[in-house]
Amino acid sequence: MTAGTTELSTGALYYPDVAATRFYVGALAKLSVLQYFVAEAAVIGAWAGAEPYSRRTGYISDLGALACGEFDGRDVCSPAHLLMNASFVVQGLGMVVGALLLGSALMCCAARPGVPIRQGRARWGAGVVAAAAARLLTGTAGAGTIIVGLVPEDTGSGWHVAGALMYFAAGALALMVLGLLWLRQTPLGWFVLACGAVSLAALIAGGLTGMHVPEPGTLERLMGYPITLGIAAAGLVVAQRIQHERAVRKLARAQAR
Repeated sequence: MTAGTTELSTGALYYPDVAATRFYVGALAKLSVLQYFVAEAAVIGAWAGAEPYSRRTGYISDLGALACGEFDGRDVCSPAHLLMNASFVVQGLGMVVGALLLGSALMCCAARPGVPIRQGRARWGAGVVAAAAARLLTGTAGAGTIIVGLVPEDTGSGWHVAGALMYFAAGALALMVLGLLWLRQTPLGWFVLACGAVSLAALIAGGLTGMHVPEPGTLERLMGYPITLGIAAAGLVVAQRIQHERAVRKLARAQAR
């Protein structure tokens, strides 16, 4: 994805350094969502329920439950719930920060090395509108998982379920929009699109069955894991594009001396 012209494209010379740094931070923020998998593994290792925790049958939110005991017919006891809830919040913040810092024009062409990222490009082209929609949906999904972390499942608040639905639905749609936008720009466009499709299909299946399936943990993870992986992949694409532009500018300056 870093292949492309080594000549400085028109307009790239005027790409502000401060903006490049801002976009790079936004890309890294999206990549930061991968910390979730480390946190989840650690919290599962600390599980103290009567039965060992299983990713196949255990709900993700059980790992963030505050109290030990029966919840919704399940025996729940997660001594490391603070770590799990903190991970939810950090994941959500990474998505929100990424959505805020990554401009729509950048997202529109981020996967195409050699294409200049210009300030003042057409604001209402189909690509830019799609990128803006992906950013809005990503921010909504991030806000949802922040709510999940701040309002654990056993607090008695409906906000937890609302936050989870925001994350699953908006996150899946964001990846599908972004995947379609990048489909002809990078092989990772297919991966991002597939992540969104799997997550959305699992969400629909969960809604139709009311999660009354033999392995609810597996189904819920099919909703959530692809979003985390897809968002991280999007962050990687953007980070590589920015690194490419920086390398092109550095080479051009060196040749001009």
